[in-house]
Amino acid sequence: MSKRNSQEAKRVARERLRVEREKQAKKEKTRRQLVVAASVVAVLAVVAGITVFVAGMNDKDSSGTDMAVTAGGAKAKKTIDLYEDLRCPACAQLEQTMGETLKQGADDGKYKLRLHFGSIIDDNMGGEGSKNATRALGAAKAVSLKAFTEYHETLYSKEFHPAEQEDKFADNKYLLKVADEVPELKNNKTFEKAVKSSKYDKWAKDMISSFKGAEVQSTPTVKIDGKKVEPQNLPAELKKMGVDLKSGGEPEEKKEEKK
Repeated sequence: MSKRNSQEAKRVARERLRVEREKQAKKEKTRRQLVVAASVVAVLAVVAGITVFVAGMNDKDSSGTDMAVTAGGAKAKKTIDLYEDLRCPACAQLEQTMGETLKQGADDGKYKLRLHFGSIIDDNMGGEGSKNATRALGAAKAVSLKAFTEYHETLYSKEFHPAEQEDKFADNKYLLKVADEVPELKNNKTFEKAVKSSKYDKWAKDMISSFKGAEVQSTPTVKIDGKKVEPQNLPAELKKMGVDLKSGGEPEEKKEEKK
């Protein structure tokens, strides 16, 4: 074989080797891409699973973005949603006259009672009382549902609920003073620390954000199975649902008259 032919043969061999190496490199690159893609899919599947799980927890606790506190009748088929502003005097009047009856009907399993809290008065008149009292209620709920319901009732009581223009609930000292009327909250250092800190800020913000998402324009707003009911018509609607209106006790005004 001539020298020239020998060099040509070597060149051809090198070219074949180069082409083969390129093919192998492409195969390896494709394999790596498939491995990465499979890994991403696996990670996304895990994340999706976690998201579904968390969403399920949220649905259980607060019906997803429709956040509320279920104050009674958790397993009942019918639902009463009550939208309130903690500074609202009309809400205080409703709670003083019908609050006990509403709670009793829920406890008797006539309906699920869900409470929502907004900050309409803070937003329109200024101040922080609606938001701050909602935050304190979140701290009370962390103690127990009983502490929450008793604190909620006391905040709206004739003795402690301030006039609309008075932003007393913005003062943590005042909120703690009201809490002293609730056995589980009185001298409860964990609750006191939570009220004084920002621990339940997010809970309150989420609650108020959910309230705004419901597009409620005024408080109190009452909905039975999603249908709005005027507060003055609530006793008649409760009676239709089999609630004993006498079992809830008397309005505070009449209680005062008997003292």
